[in-house]
Amino acid sequence: MNTLFLAAAGGGNSMVMILLFVGLIVLMYFTMIRPQKKQQQKRAQMMDTLKKGDQVILVDGLHAKIDSINNKDKTIVVDADGIYLTFSRMAVRQILPSATAAPKEASATTNTTSTDKPAAKDADKPADTAETKSEDKPAETKADDSDKE
Repeated sequence: MNTLFLAAAGGGNSMVMILLFVGLIVLMYFTMIRPQKKQQQKRAQMMDTLKKGDQVILVDGLHAKIDSINNKDKTIVVDADGIYLTFSRMAVRQILPSATAAPKEASATTNTTSTDKPAAKDADKPADTAETKSEDKPAETKADDSDKE
C-alpha cells in the first residue's frame, strides 16, 4: 500500500518525464532522421538521372564513363580506360559535369579574369620600376669605378 501512495505522490514528475522524452524524440527527428531522408531522396534522384556516357566517380574513387545501364538488375557497366566493369547503381557517388557544361564555366572564368587583368598590370608596374632601378645601378657603379682610377 505504501508503494501505491508513493507512486501517486510522484505523479507530477512522470508528466515532466513524458514531455522531456517527447521533446527528445522530436529533436532527434529534426537533427538525424529528416536530413537523412532528404539525402536519400537526392541520391535516388541522382540515380534516376544516370545515362549512357556520363562521367561518374564511384564509391571507391574510380573515375569512369557509363557504358550501359541495366534497369532490371539495377547495375551499370562502366568504362575505366578501356576496362569494362559492372557495378551496382548504388556504387555511383557523384556524377561529374558533362563537357558541354565546361565551356560555359570557362567563359564565366574568362569574364572574371578580364576584370582582374588591370589589377595585374598595376602589380607589374612597381616590379618594372624596380628592375629599371637595378639596371641603373650598374651604370652608376661603372661611373664610380672610372672616377676612382
